[in-house]
Order: sequence, then structure tokens, then C-alpha cells
Amino acid sequence: MKKVEHIAIAVKSLAKSVPLFEKLLNTPCYKTEKIESERVTASFFKTGETKIELLEGMDETGHIARFIEKVGEGMHHIAFEVDDIKAEMKRLMEAGFLLLSGEPKKGADNKLICFLHPRDTNGVLIELCQEIKE
Repeated sequence: MKKVEHIAIAVKSLAKSVPLFEKLLNTPCYKTEKIESERVTASFFKTGETKIELLEGMDETGHIARFIEKVGEGMHHIAFEVDDIKAEMKRLMEAGFLLLSGEPKKGADNKLICFLHPRDTNGVLIELCQEIKE
């Protein structure tokens, strides 16, 4: 794993949270996009080398809405950048980690993604992400 790619925060409302984080981080949101496969809308900030991703569920049945209902707004996951997501997934499976998907899928910000089950990572949802080369 190369570096922390982003820290994701689950929010009830991007309309309220984006201005708050723009003020907090003293930087504008540089992109908002819908990720239909995950049923979320994501807004991104960059501060130094770190990205912050705010996640709002598209509806009450999605995993972000369920997460907020269960634990409230707050940190949802930490994403790590990898060079070869398939190789990293294989390495982690062989090391005994449970992956939440058998293949990487297209995520936000032009990335291939895969999540590790939090029960294997001390309760923290971990995302692997690899830049999609065009």
C-alpha cells in the first residue's frame, strides 16, 4: 500500500456539510459526483497530500444511510492507494482478510475499488483504490 488516498466521512446532507468543510479546511470542494453502484453522492476536498471524501446516501436503503442510522454521521472508511488492486486483493485474501467483493469495481474519482470487512481490521472499514489508467 502506497499511502492514505482519502478519508471518507458519512454525512446526512452534502448541502449542509460541504460549506462546513470548506470553512473548516479553508479550501473549496473540487468535485461532486454520483456513484450509482454504491448509491452515494461524494464530494471531495484536498488538503496537502490528503483527500477528504464526504458521502451522502442517495436513498434510505443504501449503506451510507444505514450506517448513519446505526452510528450517526462520522468517519466511514480509510482508503489506501495501491499500484495493482488485483494483486493486493490476492495478497490480503491469502493473509486471511475477508474482502467485500471478489473483483474490483469502479468507484468515485476514476478509481477501481475494493473494501475489506471491518471485523478483520479492528472495526475500521478499509478501502483499496487504484487509479484507472485511460
